[in-house]
Amino acid sequence: MRLERFLSERGPLWDELEQLIGRAGRRPERLGPQGVRRLAALYRAAAADLGVARRVWPHDPAATRLEGLVGRARHLVYDSPTRKDSAARFFATTYWRLVLERPLVLLVAALLLLVPAGLGATWARDDPGAASGLVPGELAQAGEQGDGGDLGLSTGEQAVFATTIFTNNVQVSFLAFAGGITLGLATAAVVIYNGLLLGAVSGLATGAGNGARLVELVAAHGVLELSCIVVSAAAGLRMGWGIVRPGYRRRSQALFEEANAAACVVLGTAPWLVLAGLIEGFITPRGLGPQGALTVGVAAAACYWGLALWRGRASGI
Repeated sequence: MRLERFLSERGPLWDELEQLIGRAGRRPERLGPQGVRRLAALYRAAAADLGVARRVWPHDPAATRLEGLVGRARHLVYDSPTRKDSAARFFATTYWRLVLERPLVLLVAALLLLVPAGLGATWARDDPGAASGLVPGELAQAGEQGDGGDLGLSTGEQAVFATTIFTNNVQVSFLAFAGGITLGLATAAVVIYNGLLLGAVSGLATGAGNGARLVELVAAHGVLELSCIVVSAAAGLRMGWGIVRPGYRRRSQALFEEANAAACVVLGTAPWLVLAGLIEGFITPRGLGPQGALTVGVAAAACYWGLALWRGRASGI
């Protein structure tokens, strides 16, 4: 079969399917009984056409368009009615699927945080005077010499220091998500700055001989918080990318769909930030030492990412 004939014969059906998807939004019941039946028939036909296109013309734009249509229609055709346990299903499977849905975006978000953090730490060790100008006053004390590596802070001030780190990370998580509306530019800026800031604090503390105490104060809750920042940033970036490259969707539709998915990610991440806060409030003050705090932090983050790999892939990734 020639491509021109394939497109002329099948193209009108794809257009009709796209119109039905647009009318349905995220609720197939809007189409009525006849519309739902027609949607299912067109979905099956498009899925068969996709198989042909992948085999015969794998690099043609028609194959790309069909992949998008079939993916969007599949959700509507196989969507199940909302049930009372929908919240449980969301936190058990849907959230984790959304976290892993865009692995490349997740990797970009991690690099936007970790690379500046590494550069900031190196800069702060080499030029602590200049790095101190970037760091807010309550965090700049990490670079002050203390007795026995205590950051030069009293017990109460150390608690405030740890809480400041926690509060900053929570704010960054939500700002990183909200920045997606600016095509992801604000998201990238917020994450890069925060990575540079955290790196500078770490570098100042290490250079002053306070590295072990810093780890003890922030590692127990900080590793999980950094994971939440990366996930929230990925949610913001996917929303911004949906505006830049909507594919065959209208930009308004792409923004709506990606913003909805990103908001679900932030909603599902919030309980983990609460858990980090509980760790900061009840475990960090116990004085576990650097190794103990790092063990708790790594364990909390491993639990998070373990659930992501288990439940996210189990739900169809």
